[in-house]
Amino acid sequence: MKKVFTYLVFVVSSLHVSAQCDKVTIPFQRVRFHDRVKEEFTKCDKADGKADSVVRVSKNEEINLQVTDALTRRITEICCFIESSDRIPSNNDKIRQLNFVEELLRSFRVSWKAKRLNPALAPLLVDNFEKILKLNIDSQSMAPLIEEVPYEVGVVNAEIFNRNPGYQESQKMLYLKYVSKNPSKILTTIRPYINEPFADSLVVIACKNDPKQLYDYASSSSSPEGKLIRRNNDPMVKTVAKLGHTASALLYYPFLDDILAGRQFIDSIKKIIGDGEGGMDTVAYYKLLVKTEIAYYERLVKKDTPIAMFGTNGLRDMLQRKALRHFITPINELHDQNNLAIRMKAIQPLTAEELYFMIVMGENDIYTSSYKHSFSRLVQLLGNQPRTDKLLMNVKMDFFKKFIKMAANYNQLDTLLKMMPHDNATTLMKAFVSNLDEKTNLEDAVDVADSYSSINNPELLKNMLENVSANEQRSIEDNNNKGRIIYGLLKQIFLSFNDNSIDLTSQLGIPSIYSLDYKYLADENGRVIQQVFFYGDEDGKKIFPGFINSFSSKEWKITRQKEWVEIKSIKGKPVWIYANLPLDSDQNLDDTAQKHLNSYLSKMELNPSIVVHRGHSYWLPGTIARMPGDAKIILLGSCGGYKNLSEILDISPDAHIVSTKEIGKGDINRPIINYINQTLAAGKPIVWKDMWANLTKLFYGDPNRSMRESWDDYVPPYKNLGAIFIKAYNKKLESE
Repeated sequence: MKKVFTYLVFVVSSLHVSAQCDKVTIPFQRVRFHDRVKEEFTKCDKADGKADSVVRVSKNEEINLQVTDALTRRITEICCFIESSDRIPSNNDKIRQLNFVEELLRSFRVSWKAKRLNPALAPLLVDNFEKILKLNIDSQSMAPLIEEVPYEVGVVNAEIFNRNPGYQESQKMLYLKYVSKNPSKILTTIRPYINEPFADSLVVIACKNDPKQLYDYASSSSSPEGKLIRRNNDPMVKTVAKLGHTASALLYYPFLDDILAGRQFIDSIKKIIGDGEGGMDTVAYYKLLVKTEIAYYERLVKKDTPIAMFGTNGLRDMLQRKALRHFITPINELHDQNNLAIRMKAIQPLTAEELYFMIVMGENDIYTSSYKHSFSRLVQLLGNQPRTDKLLMNVKMDFFKKFIKMAANYNQLDTLLKMMPHDNATTLMKAFVSNLDEKTNLEDAVDVADSYSSINNPELLKNMLENVSANEQRSIEDNNNKGRIIYGLLKQIFLSFNDNSIDLTSQLGIPSIYSLDYKYLADENGRVIQQVFFYGDEDGKKIFPGFINSFSSKEWKITRQKEWVEIKSIKGKPVWIYANLPLDSDQNLDDTAQKHLNSYLSKMELNPSIVVHRGHSYWLPGTIARMPGDAKIILLGSCGGYKNLSEILDISPDAHIVSTKEIGKGDINRPIINYINQTLAAGKPIVWKDMWANLTKLFYGDPNRSMRESWDDYVPPYKNLGAIFIKAYNKKLESE
């Protein structure tokens, strides 16, 4: 290896001003241009963080050597060719070619660092460059050479030789390569190519990829894109273009596949939609969405993906929005109403299948009581001899893993499984833990982990562990590395959940999930900084005074600012708390207050290690968006499911997350926050099991039964199996 590196260093030195190429001495007037080539290589060499004559673009040393060879030996050979070739007679011509070489190295470095080019393609880039350079000398078109390389290589070389006679043709080729990789960009970039023969076929591709974008453009009758769309004869494009001129067009979009196939008609849908949101039959519209979802999913299982199923305003997006707006939100808002006929009135028109989709679509938003009453209503609708397995067959098993996970979280899984034959229940639970490695994200695996932590039935727990172990063994036998990792981690996590003697953090190689020291939470000045996010809806305004009053003036100094409050310990260790005021959310004042508080904390170099979210789960994305990086403790009103959990851990990979299955209650959150703050002010470590034991005594001693039930919905970090799984999986990938 040392000999190889020595050789590379020698090659680099050949670019020095005194270098000779094939016994051809470099004239003095061109030495400066050779030096500029060498300077560009030096910048490439430094771009990996270390100037050592080796361009490291990968952990694979073989790739690094190939890249370095391309940028040294191959570049030297090209420079030598330029100096010795009779095809480049004049001094100015040779300088022009050397400038091309210099530009190649500069473009490689800039594109590499901007992540526009995979640097491992350097050998292909240089090879393609050399061929084009030699064609360009003879004024021949570079287009055939651009066509044969990947887009990211072609776009670099085409710009270097932008005066080549094949430049315009090359641009068309590169555009086609670009949009084949980025079909969502077709309509935003097609204007220069509207009169090209391929424009009409690209419009069809754009329509299949994003019909909404197409009818946005189609609605403009005077724009070049609008004219291009209207001239297209494809039936799908014509239908979408027609929708673009229809009132409330977005409401028709989820049914686009059926409209195109003649299974649905715009006029019949219009009878439901009316003149839009104001005149819509919301129940009938939701029922049509559910019916369409079941049909689309059946196609999806057969590898026939409906074009209107996914994406913004797609079927699932619309189904979730309508479920939340017209059914979940109304029953959530009446959570204090004891008369169920009044509280659950919104869901009365729905069938069992329609309730099923409302439940799974509302994972992030439905309250515990709303879920339980909705589940009871669903069971009632199944008749005198309810069969949940038949329900699942009626919905084609769509979202069945989510349905099982939610049933487990709300202690209804036993009920769900008992309403089907034992063999079917066994098969269902096997399916629940199967194929977790086939999904592009970890959502199903996280759902399985979360479900395990919510199940109390010993037989169910045993069966899940056995199913996970069987899948792990199958993955090992099939040499399926992803499956081996997923199921291996789940098995370890499940075993530790049943056996308190197992130290999961040492087994998985992740930071402790059981405790946190004061020093770990403190900044370099010894302060623990905490940020609390409040929202200015009625609930936020109601709970804020109780939050403030929970801090004794003997132990805490409270300072009110215009948009936030500062709370600082005056005894023991410095614990500083910053909470934005719950200013009116309708006027977006709470958002502005959070923004200004974040700016203040950044300016004062106050980095929160503890984050508290006080609000409904639908406010959580706002908290996540402003959450400080690398927070160590995060207290949530509601976890909000896999999406939010994974986003939180992307920002703060080692965070200890305390969450609840329902909206956080002020009467419970205050004791949790007080316990944490008092422990830290005393300089003691946070030990979650001790804290949970103490608070359990407190809440179980409360005569109010709802307090005990609400406390049982809270999940400590060492039992947040979904978060533990994500941490362990990411750690495992780093080590492999």
